[in-house]
Order: sequence, then structure tokens, then C-alpha cells
Amino acid sequence: MATENLVDLPFFKENGFYKKKCRVCGKLFWTLDPNREVCGDQPCVDYDFIDKPVDPSFGGVREVREAFLSFFEKHGHTRVRRYPVVARWRTDVYLVGASIYDFQPWVTEGIVDPPANPLVISQPSIRLTDVDNVGRSGRHMTGFEMMAHHAFNVRGAKVYWADETVRYAFELFTKVYGIPEEEVTFKFDWWSGGGNAGEDYEVLVRGLEVATLVFMHYKVVDDKPIPMENRIVDTGYGLERILWLLKGGYSVYEVVFPDIIAYLRKVAGIEELPRDVALSLARRMGRIDYKEPEKAVKVKREVAQEVGLTISELDKLLAPHEAVWAVADHTRTIMWMIGDGVVPSNVGSGYLARLLIRRAIRHLMRIGYPVPLAEVVARQIEAWRGDFPEYAERADDILDIVSYEESRYKETLEKGRKVVARTVRSLLKRGMRKLPYSELVKLYESHGVTPDVVVEEASKLGVEVEAPPDFYSKLAKGREQAPKVEKLEKFTVEFAEKVSGYPETRKLYYEDPYLFEFEAKVLGLIDGTYLVLDQTAFYPEGGGQPSDIGYLEVDGRRVEVEWVGKVGGVVVHKLKEPLEVKPGTRVHGVIDAERRKALMRHHTATHIILGAAKRVLGPHVWQAGAQKGVDQSRLDITHHKRVTEEEVREIERLANRVVMENRPVRTYFMDRNEAEAKHGFVLYQGGVVPEPVLRVVEVEGWDVEACGGTHVRTTGEVGLIKIVKVERIQDGVSRIVFKAGEAALKHVQDQEALLREVGEVLGADVSSLAKRARDLVERSKELEKRLARLTKQLIEQKAAALTAEAVEAGPYRVIVHEESGISRDEARDLAIEIARRAPDSVVLVLIPVGAKSLFALKLGDKVLEAGLNAAELAKKLTADLGGKGGGVRDLAQGFLPGTGLRDRALESLRRLLTLG
Repeated sequence: MATENLVDLPFFKENGFYKKKCRVCGKLFWTLDPNREVCGDQPCVDYDFIDKPVDPSFGGVREVREAFLSFFEKHGHTRVRRYPVVARWRTDVYLVGASIYDFQPWVTEGIVDPPANPLVISQPSIRLTDVDNVGRSGRHMTGFEMMAHHAFNVRGAKVYWADETVRYAFELFTKVYGIPEEEVTFKFDWWSGGGNAGEDYEVLVRGLEVATLVFMHYKVVDDKPIPMENRIVDTGYGLERILWLLKGGYSVYEVVFPDIIAYLRKVAGIEELPRDVALSLARRMGRIDYKEPEKAVKVKREVAQEVGLTISELDKLLAPHEAVWAVADHTRTIMWMIGDGVVPSNVGSGYLARLLIRRAIRHLMRIGYPVPLAEVVARQIEAWRGDFPEYAERADDILDIVSYEESRYKETLEKGRKVVARTVRSLLKRGMRKLPYSELVKLYESHGVTPDVVVEEASKLGVEVEAPPDFYSKLAKGREQAPKVEKLEKFTVEFAEKVSGYPETRKLYYEDPYLFEFEAKVLGLIDGTYLVLDQTAFYPEGGGQPSDIGYLEVDGRRVEVEWVGKVGGVVVHKLKEPLEVKPGTRVHGVIDAERRKALMRHHTATHIILGAAKRVLGPHVWQAGAQKGVDQSRLDITHHKRVTEEEVREIERLANRVVMENRPVRTYFMDRNEAEAKHGFVLYQGGVVPEPVLRVVEVEGWDVEACGGTHVRTTGEVGLIKIVKVERIQDGVSRIVFKAGEAALKHVQDQEALLREVGEVLGADVSSLAKRARDLVERSKELEKRLARLTKQLIEQKAAALTAEAVEAGPYRVIVHEESGISRDEARDLAIEIARRAPDSVVLVLIPVGAKSLFALKLGDKVLEAGLNAAELAKKLTADLGGKGGGVRDLAQGFLPGTGLRDRALESLRRLLTLG
């Protein structure tokens, strides 16, 4: 639809609207007020609703939400429940930033039908790119509910478009929320997000943007809008902003989180802002944006002058309130993120959760840290119980993660201060007196040190810090989008065109995973070794499961199949050797049955262990990766702590109990929307599935996932499950390595054999092996102590004898000793002891090792007092004799080329010391 038609909508003309051009921003807008000259957006005008509520009797968040949903239900829209804030169904972003994210790209591109059409939803959304404004601007939030109605004009469907959308908005605001008609303006603009774009109307009331109506008919590719046939109505109504408008409060935080803010003020002993300051600031809040700090300061200067304060006095007065507002906002977003399965870490959505938690803690510190962050989150969970009961059910899990992250951050902060001091001193040594932004990011990401702490520590040493006011926003902007990955592997890219003419392969491995022999017809041969058949029982590599192997009988000849892949719907068999065969030739396929069954057992065991891990560790556990094998497999899971030995044993116990219960393992294909409605987004444990129809694998009453792998029919077929190792592979992710079936049994048998062998060596049977080992360890420790004492005595005796061998070298004495068969530590200790006994000496101990000599160089106290430095002397010695050495002021170590160097080293040291 052309832009002109979107500007001159029939609704505006029929209802007497005036089309105008804003004298401030120059944008087109529509209004019923003939005298209006500005569009009503920020920063064109100040807020005109502060302390002037539209309808103070209107209820809270829940009432505003219900009024919206009910209005659109009455107008033929189906109410859809909210999606998680973690975008599990997408590969390009981590968090849901708008309601349309729920339907991108599958619905917006016409791949999947929408769950309803049209629909209405209230979607919790998270945007961290303005996080530095939160608490300071009065209007920005990290988490908000985007109420929306969507119509999908796709696949020939004609639901409604721009004119109807604007009509709905006008009726909602004027008849449901009671806003006078002449106060509503529609500003024409452009919107882009989540991979799509289109013209839009911003709905403005008294200076506040309360909704955005987007007419999406572009797909964004490489930041360029490409027209698409689909016409999608994408609206976003700010629930919190609408409530703010209706109530007329001083800030959006005061209206949305009144109880939390009152609690924080009480425990921190903070009085409310003076009314004149609150009013003066609130009306100008729309112009405050710390991405442009000069403009923000200008606004604050206006406020300060109006209320008779200096700007520094105003900042001091506002600081505790800004901290309280930020904590109120952040803690609800933290509840949403962790409640929907995010585990704080250094990557992905976990990075964003950690950023928000640490920022909330720093704000609590600014008001004296009156309560733990977990306590505030607990109050948020209770406050929102009626709106989000699912978080109350997961409260223990959410609070455990927050408490753990909070305790870790306190430890990190203490260590971080020391790191900052070292970094700053290093800069000073290089003649630098300003810490660059790159170092600031490194200190935060590697050591958890926030900019304010860096500034505080650096200022003590006279170093300036390049700390932008939107530091956190910059970090978040770089992390909100997932890194671009190639959707197709190298093989898929190479073969996409080569298989384009082939029909989809019939997949016998799905019809019967126990079919190990089959008949098929050759469709073609690619590059001499890649065979395409009309049907196959060979499973192609995918979903972390290796492909089947086996052989094909072709014209009386047996040809090995060494690998199988899939391009789209076409399965390609890689033959071990070239083959000449004509299309239409019949072949007999035979699969390595034992290998396939081992993979089936391990794949099903992966699902079983994941279900067990969720029950033992908590609902926050998600699969972060997996690889199935014949002999063993691995499952990576998200978890904030190290998995204890007791937890590992319990996961293993539950997994084997499920095996013994012989539960059915069902596989079936299901429409994507139906599957999501029935099972939720836990379906995507194994990753995104870009299909309108999902293959669902369900272990009855235990685990359900969208999965393309092969599985056993009942859990009993898996056999024994044995976890062999659990390790933390990165912050927030643990790896479970396990074996199933015969592989697990063999592992247990091998371990038993090893124990018997160890028992024979130690002279004990298996039942008393632990006691025997403990006795030997104790005996070993005692012998080590005795050996240390004897070594010390021997070193003291050697030192006493070697002291007499000192040779004069100017004002100093030199002692050089060469000895084979001692360790570097013993050489160092010997040098230290000699220097202690002869404080006016320079001591060098040499150890011949192969073709070189290791050395320890120690200076006595009197030598040090004279100003000599062991590290510098070692460099001179190695410059003279070759080799390399270094150390600290009193002790250096290194190596010299060759052996039998005592006399040469002695002569070199005497010369160096005499020359000074």
C-alpha cells in the first residue's frame, strides 16, 4: 500500500480531523483541535498531564489491561496468552522487545499461521538499550507490558489494515479510557524492529506517546527495507504509560510500583521529594535523555532555577529517588527474566540478566543497601501474584538465583577494586592519565567492576576515566541481538543447488526407527559419491545426533555408506567409494543396527536426564547444547551454581527410575500453534525449529520437546544410565557426560575391574579399599613432613658450609654453587638460606639440566640496602653468558646455556659487581 494512502486515511476525513505539520519537528500529524500547532510528542511539548489525571478513579495495571483486552475481544479479536520474555523460538534475538516479536519471523513471513487472526495480547517486553535513563528520566523502563492487537493479512487473508486500526485506537482512548477527543493526536512516522518495518502513527495525549500503530509491509534485510506481500497490523499500547496518563503521577514508577517504592523509601529512610521539585521535574521529563547529557543537564538547570536550587543541590536531592525508581523497575524485569528461565552468565540473555542485577545492586548501595536485592524481588513476586501467578510458583528458584548472583557480585566487587588499582598503576607507568572506554568495558565484563567504582578508585590515583553516561545502554545494545549464524552448514550450502531438482525423500526412519533394512530406487548420483534415493531408512546427521552408517547393495555390489546428510527435504548418502549407477536402479539398504540402537538409547536418555535435572536443580534448567554418541553422550544445561555430587547422584537416580518405569516414548507431528498451546515453549529445548509442523518427542509425564532424532519406544529400552562426569564449561553452563545401555554397563564393569586392580596393588579387597587408601594418604603426608624437615636441615648444613666459599667482588661477596639432582624450589631455598647467613653476599645456585643450567640468584639484605636489584643483575648475567632470566628486587630465576658453569658465572658476577 502506498505511503500517500496511509497518510490520508478515510477515518481522518470522515471525522473532521485536521492534517498539520508540526512547527517543532516538522512531522505530519492529525488532530481535531484546529488551533494545535505542535504534534504533541517529545520533545516538542512538555507533559501536560502531571498532577492533572484523566481519570484518577481508574483502577491499577490489571484494570487498564483488562479494559484493553475486553475492548478488542468485543471487536472480534481472540485473546492470546502472553509469551515468555525469552525468545526461545528465534535465533536472532534473546529477549522479546515487542509483542510482534512473538510472531516473527514464522507468522510475519507467512510460514506459520498465527494462533488467531486477528488477536489481542498483553506481552511483557524488555528493552535495555535505554537502561541508563531508567530511574532518571521518569518515563523509561527496562520492562513494560506492550498491549497489542494484531491482524495478519497473509496468504490471501484480508482482515483489516490502517484505517480500521486508527479507528480502534481512537475509540479505545476516548470511550474506554475517557480521554477528550481533541486531546488525541496521530503523528505520522516510520518504525522498524525485529526484522520488519513500515509506516506508523504515534498516538499522543498531553505530550505522552501512549501507542504506536505500525503498518508492517517491509522485511528488513541488511538494514534495508524490502517490500513484502504480507500486510501486518502491528500495534503497541504502553500499559504503564496509559496508567500514568490516567493517574497523572510524578513518574511512571510512582504509578506502577507504589508499594515497592514506599517500602524502599521506608527502609532507606528517604523522605518524599518536595512537591514543587517533583512537579517541576515531572513536566519536563519527556525532554530528559542521558544519551544526550548536555540536553539533560539543560533541563535540570531549568528545574533548579525554578525551585531555587543549584544544579548540584538538585542532583543530590534527586539521587536517592532515582536509585529507588531504578530498583523498582529493575527488580520486576529481573523477576520476568529469571522466572522465564534466564540464568545470569557472561553470554546471551544471561549477560543481560547479570547486567541488570548488578546495576540494581549498585543502586541499592547508593541508598545504603538497606535490604538485599532478593528481598525486593520477593516483594515484586508477591505484588504481581495476581497478574503473573507462575512466578509465585517459582519464587524459591527465582530468589535462590538472585541471592547467589548477589553474593557472587559482592565478592567480585572486592577483588575488582584491587584489579582497578593495578590497571590504573599500569597506565601511569606508561605515562597515561586517562583510562579509555575499552578498558572500562574490560573491567566490567572480566571483573564485574561497574563504572562508578572505576571512577572512584581511579580518582584516588589522579587518573581520569572515559565513562559515557549511557555505558550500560551501549553494552546492552551490543548484546540484545544474538550473533548471526549461518542457518545452513557448509554441506547444505554446497548442495542446495545440486539437489534442487529432486523430490523430497520419503523418511522411513521416522515411520519405523527399528527398520534396519529397506528397498529403494536410485534417483540420481551427485559428484560420483553422493547418492539420492526415493526413500531411505538411513538417519541423516542433525540435532546433535550422528548419521547412520551401513551399506547399500547395488547391482550385486556392496557399497559402504559412511555418512548421511539432509538438504531441505532431500536425504543424501555419502558413499565410501565412487559408484556408477543409473536412475531407476533398485537398491537394498542395510543399516548398522547396533550403532543405531545405541544412538537411539543415548538420544532418549538425553531427554530423560534433562527432565531429571529440571526436577533436581530447578525449572530454570534449559538445554544449552547436546551431542549424542555411540559410547557416550553429553548434555549441556543452564545452572547458576556448580552441580554438587549429591545432586548428580539424585539426577542419575531419577533418570534410572524413569527407565525402570518403562514409560512410553511417543513421537508425532503436530501443528506448531497447537503444539505451543499444548506444551508451551519448553518444546524448543533443543533449539529453534523453522517448520510450521513440529515433530514432537514426548517421554510420558516427564519431558516433551520438538526433536528430529530417533528414539526408543519405551524408556525401559534405554537400559542403565550412568553419569560419568559433570563439569562447569562456562559461567552458568554445566556439562553432563553420560553413558546409556551397554555402554553404561561396560563403564561400570571397567570401573569395578579398576578397583579390583587397585585393591591388589594396595593389598586390600574392594570393601576395605577406601580405608586402606586413607591410611596410605595419611602415611604419605607424614613422610612428606619428615622429608621436608630433613631437606630443611640439609639445606641449612649446605648453606653453612658454602658461606665459607665466598669470594670478594668490590664491596660485596659472591657465592656460586652448582649441584645436580635438586629441584628449582630447593635451589631457591638454598640460595635464600645462604644469603640469610651472609647478608653482604650475592648468591647464585646452578642446576645442570640436560644442555642448560637453571639458576636462582639471591641478594643479601646489605646488598639490597646498597641499591642492587636481583632482576636487573640477572639480565646482565644472561646478557653476558646467554640464556634468560628475570624476577623481583631480591630474587631472580632463569637459565644459562651449557653446564659446568660455576667458574664462568663466578667470574661474570665478580666483574659485573666490581664495575658497578
